[in-house]
Amino acid sequence: MQKITLLILVTFSFITCFKEKKQTITKKYTDYQIIKPKFQSILDSANIKGAILIYDLEKGLYYSNDFKYTNEGKLPASTFKIANSIIALDHNIIKNDSTILKWNGEKRWMKRWEQDLTFKEAFHFSCVPCYQEIARKIGVTKMQEYLTKLNYGHINVDSTSIDHFWLEGASHINQMEQIDFLKRFYNSELPIKARTENIMKRMFIEEHNDEYQLSGKTGLSTINDVNNGWYVGYIETKPKTYFFATNIEPKKPFDFNSFIKKRKEVTLEALHSIFEENERTTKK
Repeated sequence: MQKITLLILVTFSFITCFKEKKQTITKKYTDYQIIKPKFQSILDSANIKGAILIYDLEKGLYYSNDFKYTNEGKLPASTFKIANSIIALDHNIIKNDSTILKWNGEKRWMKRWEQDLTFKEAFHFSCVPCYQEIARKIGVTKMQEYLTKLNYGHINVDSTSIDHFWLEGASHINQMEQIDFLKRFYNSELPIKARTENIMKRMFIEEHNDEYQLSGKTGLSTINDVNNGWYVGYIETKPKTYFFATNIEPKKPFDFNSFIKKRKEVTLEALHSIFEENERTTKK
């Protein structure tokens, strides 16, 4: 009897350990990772460094030129406006995407910020003062609560940083984490209201036509004279959905206007190369 009891305990212990090990593994990015030299060529041609990361939702494949780089944390910059918008909507700070954000008349860094903006316009124009005001209204307690609930990056926020923690300081998120967050959002796995999700998904759209629908957000931070640029989101084509998270830094010589355009340009070029590759494979 003692032997049988011992056997049951050992078996149960083994199963428990196996389950715990499996759970630990699934928290990591276990999908297949494929190095794409083409992505590096795209970045080199654009005279920038960094990494392009693309995820094929159907196949469970990650494509990148540098997977080590994709795991390096960076300030989220204005890509945080995705999470910030979700929190503002879910916490009823903002009613919907047509809510008007009033301009206070003060001079702002960008001319197009110097006007009353709808919430959707503020998101796509990346209006920093608009979102700083929203963050202050959310407050530290609710911001921390939601960031934990959303499992978003590694964010440090307190009363001294509530309106700029995504632009400077120790907060960071890597490209893998960006895509993980976007996948959970896309698959309706975030613990938020359905209404919040529907508004955000509608607001997120940048372009749409008969061939595809593109949802994306840029980001830019400058620390110690080093510019870091983001472009994250997903593209839905008729057969498939791809997620992307590009993070880049400029090489010399540096041109600011050219650099901010390259975030999206190199991403779309990399996506196009994946589309062409898949099309060739399908025809075989």
